[in-house]
Amino acid sequence: MSFFNNKVVVVTGGSDGIGKALIAQLIEAGAKVATCGRHYDKLYALQLEYSQIMLHTMVCDVSNEEECKRFIHSTFDTFGNIDILINNAGISMRSLFDDADTDVIRRLMDVNFMGAVYCTKAALPYIIEQKGTVVGISSTAGYRGLPGRSGYSASKFALQGWLEAIRTELWDTGVHVMWVSPGFTASNIRNTALDSKGNGQGESPLDESKLMSAETCAKYILKAIEKKKRVLVLTFTGKLTVFLNKFFPSLTDKLIHGYYFKNGELIK
Repeated sequence: MSFFNNKVVVVTGGSDGIGKALIAQLIEAGAKVATCGRHYDKLYALQLEYSQIMLHTMVCDVSNEEECKRFIHSTFDTFGNIDILINNAGISMRSLFDDADTDVIRRLMDVNFMGAVYCTKAALPYIIEQKGTVVGISSTAGYRGLPGRSGYSASKFALQGWLEAIRTELWDTGVHVMWVSPGFTASNIRNTALDSKGNGQGESPLDESKLMSAETCAKYILKAIEKKKRVLVLTFTGKLTVFLNKFFPSLTDKLIHGYYFKNGELIK
């Protein structure tokens, strides 16, 4: 029998990319899943794929605490408990800090960091009762600050520090806390990255066909949850970046600059 059979799993930002892949694999494993997103049409399309017995959806902007509370409480009302919370919702950016409006940085912090805080705060009493799991989908940018993504890096550093803190706070409750850094994975997050004025970038600067698929990433994440790993870093590039930055930070500064800049211009 699957580890996830009959478990209630909340996945924020489940209408695209890694979140959508997680939902598909969780439902196949017998889990009851709740997800949220900002776009009704995407959630409605997702709902048509699965029975309402297995999937609960709600329109929710995770940067709004009251909306997060309503989503989490409606999940409990629908399924009767919450075993696992996967804080997956997130946005990125593509702009040098000098060019970016400060509202762009605030938006990234509100979604990527505070969104996880709001949902976890609302779900924690249920998760403690179930001795469940809290997961944060972070990034290699949570280990290494990346140019053109200063607000994104800040939000992921904050997310990981906060998760590490509550992991130790919850040690005696039986609740497991972990974070995942997918590395370069095919995802809609690059298409929706904010530019210097807070508008969607609209296209990915990377060849998505050469990246780890969202389905493969989801499989690794679910296996890590089952094994109660502390940290999961995915892809060779992601692991190499974390390793080099830990042991050779000055060299990594030079390598990162060379990768992201050409003739003084941000190219990635």
